[in-house]
Amino acid sequence: MNSAYFTNNTIVHPKFFFISGFNGIPYTDYYYVFLCFVYSATVLVNTFVMFTIYTDHCLHSPKYIAVFNLAVSDLCASTALIPQMIDTFLLKSHLISFEACLTNLFFVFSFIAMQSFTLTVLSYDRYVAICFPLRYNEIVTNKSILVITAMLWIFAVMANLISVMFINTLSFCRSTVITSYFCDHGPIHHLACNDNTPSAVINWTHPVITLWFPVLFITGTYICIGRALLKISEASDRLKAMKTCTSHLILVSVFYLPICITYGMCSFIELNARIISMSLATILPPVLNPIIYSLKTEEFRESIKKLYRRRCTAQKK
Repeated sequence: MNSAYFTNNTIVHPKFFFISGFNGIPYTDYYYVFLCFVYSATVLVNTFVMFTIYTDHCLHSPKYIAVFNLAVSDLCASTALIPQMIDTFLLKSHLISFEACLTNLFFVFSFIAMQSFTLTVLSYDRYVAICFPLRYNEIVTNKSILVITAMLWIFAVMANLISVMFINTLSFCRSTVITSYFCDHGPIHHLACNDNTPSAVINWTHPVITLWFPVLFITGTYICIGRALLKISEASDRLKAMKTCTSHLILVSVFYLPICITYGMCSFIELNARIISMSLATILPPVLNPIIYSLKTEEFRESIKKLYRRRCTAQKK
């Protein structure tokens, strides 16, 4: 154990934490193969989405700025999580240093928060487009989306720096076994043997801010969208407006439902089942998001065709 001092009290930090993760779960080797496949696909599709949006000036619009940011968040979240999981459980490197654990916690939660916030920005885009169509270009501009995105990044980083700071004030003099598949905030602060009230408050407020508030905001925007759709007299126009929301609704369901269900039923779900369900809830959205939101969009498909034709023309020359 290493010792540090904080406000005249001895703070004991372990040299290492032990991540128990998938111990006792059968056939986990197959799961690690699945993780490798998912991570490779995540890198491929998100990089392709970012490249396409960056190279095609027709996609330099507020919506696709948010989609680009979602692809960045998805790629970073997977990179912060999956390689560490493979190293920990497939290569049996269950020990992780205290500093590396806090670093892993900071990056994982920062990027997951940005995934959630970006889905909220996309719901705001759909809300303005349907409820205020004549003022859309005035309200939602490239500049406004860039400013909102930058502010959300700053907020996510600062919130998780505060979270790490409070964990750094905890003392660990008993078990150092983290019952999760990464350096998760909740299991870590439960290991503390000094007063962990501030950290417990952070552990409670963090999901409220990064998950529940966005869910409430998205729900509110879609209630307003539903009311606006009911006012459209032509059924064809109503259907066309609804189609613009379909991809985003699927995206929201894929991201929030598994996490909300697992959080809501955590006291009824066995530990190993909870670990598996939470790991799936965090690794699958980054690979599904580009397919659902980008590759199914007509504008994006046209951009892909344009890039393909440009490449074929260049090869002929």
